Amino acid sequence: MALKAVHVSDVPSLDQVPESPSLTRFSTRFSSCLEMNKSASFRIPKFLVVGHRGHGMNVLQSSDKRMQAIKENSIASFNSSAKYPLDFIEFDVQVTKDGWPVIFHDDVIVSEDNGTIFEKRITELSLSEFLSYGPQREQGKIGKSLLRKTKDGKILHWNVEIDDSLCTLQEAFQQVDPNVGFNVELKFDDHIVYEQDYLIRVIQAILKIVFEFAENRPIIFSTFQPDAALLIRKLQSTYPVFFLTNGGTEIFYDVRRNSLEEAVKVCLEGGLQGIVSEVKGVFRNPGAVTKIKESKLSLLTYGRLNNVAEAVYMQHLMGIDGVIVDLVQEITEAVYDMIKPAKVVEKEDNKSLNGEGEDGEVKTKPQFSQRELSFLLKLIPELIQH
Repeated sequence: MALKAVHVSDVPSLDQVPESPSLTRFSTRFSSCLEMNKSASFRIPKFLVVGHRGHGMNVLQSSDKRMQAIKENSIASFNSSAKYPLDFIEFDVQVTKDGWPVIFHDDVIVSEDNGTIFEKRITELSLSEFLSYGPQREQGKIGKSLLRKTKDGKILHWNVEIDDSLCTLQEAFQQVDPNVGFNVELKFDDHIVYEQDYLIRVIQAILKIVFEFAENRPIIFSTFQPDAALLIRKLQSTYPVFFLTNGGTEIFYDVRRNSLEEAVKVCLEGGLQGIVSEVKGVFRNPGAVTKIKESKLSLLTYGRLNNVAEAVYMQHLMGIDGVIVDLVQEITEAVYDMIKPAKVVEKEDNKSLNGEGEDGEVKTKPQFSQRELSFLLKLIPELIQH
């Protein structure tokens, strides 16, 4: 399979980007998951489940073996997650120094050679250098060792049960089940102040691949970088753009990143379609959900609490539009059990008037009155603080 080099001159200009959305035909798995028109109005008509970095992020120091099952941000991880009834997979895209959009989360890639640890920025590597790390596609070829640096500075061997080679954005479009949508996160270093020209070059390289290979696949763009979010919205009107935020759980030099209220301002001023917040930020400030919905913005969440079924169901009750999760199998099953389509529920009720499943167990889900829900929303911020 030949990969195509990206040149800025090949990238669609503002005038060349299609005005009408290509989101009218979707997979049979989920119809009309996203609806958007020229006026930038946008809605998500069902509760979405999104696979984080595919089948889930790798936490190498975790005692939970599920967090080391499949190499994150890989074709194997994407296709494995696509076997479950989720709607999108989320992954991180950066652009190499020779203009190739590649999929990798960390700002640097870490390797070891003769006992010496090397760290190199993804954006300072060529495509061939990037692909030389980890398992190789070519039989018999051995790649450079691939290690990982944790937030506290520890260097760990990147050991997972199912390993896979690094990949490009183009390969993801060509090799991943076309029935699953892509949440493409534009990844930038939190500690760098980027010039607009650089951001434009990166975004254009990514858009070139998306417009050439997306076909009818649903796409959502997202990024923590406010200027990049505003630019990708200006450079295309086909796909929705969501602003990623820690929701006030961390503080950054850029005030636009420091609260859900600031995130709403960014979206409204830039014509963005939604927010993706750290779930703790929403639980600490549940009143922000109402403000976000009143602003006609969609709201998704990410974070480890989204691997707890009860926390996911609570968000459904709050009116949140979907969750990004690591435990894809467990959460997709839980969401189906908790938020079944009406026709399915009716059939099951007819089969068992006593409310019993095939195994004889009574199958129930929480039912809250508006008053009880209001109490829970007041209680949750207190719980999250501890």
